[in-house]
Amino acid sequence: MRLAHNAHLAYCTNVHPGKDWEETFRSLENDVLRVRRNVCPRQPYAIGLRLSAASAQELSDPRTLLAFRDWLQENDCYVFTINGFPYGNFHNQRVKEQVYRPDWTTPERLEYTNRLFDILAQLLPPGVSGSVSTLPGSFKRFIHSSEQSEAMRQNLYRCFNHIDSLCQTHQLDLHLGLEPEPLGWFENTSETLSFFDQLVDGHPDPEQLLQRVGLNYDTCHFALEYEKAADSLQRLSSNGIRLSKIHLSSALKLRTFDKPSLTLIESFREETYLHQVLARSNQSPIVRYEDLPLALEARENGRDASEEWRIHFHIPLHADPELPLESTSDHLLETLDFISKSPELCQHFEMETYTWAVLPDQLQNKSVVDQVSDEYRWILSQLDRRGFISRSPA
Repeated sequence: MRLAHNAHLAYCTNVHPGKDWEETFRSLENDVLRVRRNVCPRQPYAIGLRLSAASAQELSDPRTLLAFRDWLQENDCYVFTINGFPYGNFHNQRVKEQVYRPDWTTPERLEYTNRLFDILAQLLPPGVSGSVSTLPGSFKRFIHSSEQSEAMRQNLYRCFNHIDSLCQTHQLDLHLGLEPEPLGWFENTSETLSFFDQLVDGHPDPEQLLQRVGLNYDTCHFALEYEKAADSLQRLSSNGIRLSKIHLSSALKLRTFDKPSLTLIESFREETYLHQVLARSNQSPIVRYEDLPLALEARENGRDASEEWRIHFHIPLHADPELPLESTSDHLLETLDFISKSPELCQHFEMETYTWAVLPDQLQNKSVVDQVSDEYRWILSQLDRRGFISRSPA
């Protein structure tokens, strides 16, 4: 939906299964429109579209794309952003670290992302910029050579050329948002700035490059790194990094490690998504575990004595878990505080709680449609307090 300051808000449809276009479109008709009726029945409604590679290939057919454009118009909906991080199926099977494959060292990732921009260029309403979010290059343990790093940069340059050409041809503002994540090729503010320094140094037009290739700032991911939102966002903006999109999400936090607490956190152990754990004691270096079972094993065997865990498990924005579990929603709110003072820094906001199907029973007391609707109501109230909700003249 349209917000003040020329901003837009959606929820990412990666919460719904979408292995191909048929399944994706079914969720748009059956779920997205129901959410729309709950939260935005009388105004144009924004969709944060997630397309798998198979879905994108099918939607690229001119007749299918035209039919979808007609559907958007008939339902007073529009698309301003696409989630291009997960390449393949994202539900009902093991995803884990495979969500990073193919990565930016491969032509498959480049071709997929270019196709998403081709689609977005045909869907954008007049005067609205368009973003595609993607992975932070690769997964750290997938990269073993400088040749792979160089391949990432070269493919991103090729993607920039494609985006820039579309912008000039169609008079659009399109931008790619690389999304740092724990154990991604770059995961925190310092690593992100270092990556962009290298990206810019190797390019003949760094100013235009930074216009088209920016950052998808996920509030869950940066909170996991024990970063302060204002510090991180200030450093990024001061270094000319475009905030392509902000993912509004929260993670789990644990600061009590008795047996009942660990039993409770065990209920979040599941086999679909990667749940990195970042552990810390006071100001000591962060210890990173690739997945929750590894952290639990280290604790059980006495190899982990940290005082706090932050766990990459997206949880509902509107419902903080009961103690001893906590959420990182403070980072999300600090992010909104910062952006509200300089709203020109980012116009794209997307809620991204994709874990509804794997949440423990205690957090699954409503349908996905009702849960997402509750998230909308909560985030809209937070945005309203910060001046992001336009008021019609009396």
